[in-house]
Amino acid sequence: MCERPHVIGLDVDAETRCRHYHSEIDRIAIRFHCCGDYFPCYECHQAVGCNNVSVWPKEQFHEKAILCGACGHELSIRDYLDCASACPQCAAAFNPGCSLHKHLYFEV
Repeated sequence: MCERPHVIGLDVDAETRCRHYHSEIDRIAIRFHCCGDYFPCYECHQAVGCNNVSVWPKEQFHEKAILCGACGHELSIRDYLDCASACPQCAAAFNPGCSLHKHLYFEV
């Protein structure tokens, strides 16, 4: 079994929930384009990240940049955007409200 990527943030739990987003379905982390590190949310990245924010360009949506906090499966950006708010590996529900922030992570 592969080791899960490290997730940086404030009060991160075992399923990648953080101080800012911690409902049952808040269970993804995003690998930020600018630094290559996983964070639970943009607010954690603002607090303890690289301070050099950039979004993933569309031509890199094949890159694995989403981590399921339930099973540790890494999804490509395209797979995540097409997954209907559930992990394709374990079927754990993701927060559909995350789509309100996709412009902070991905070129739209």
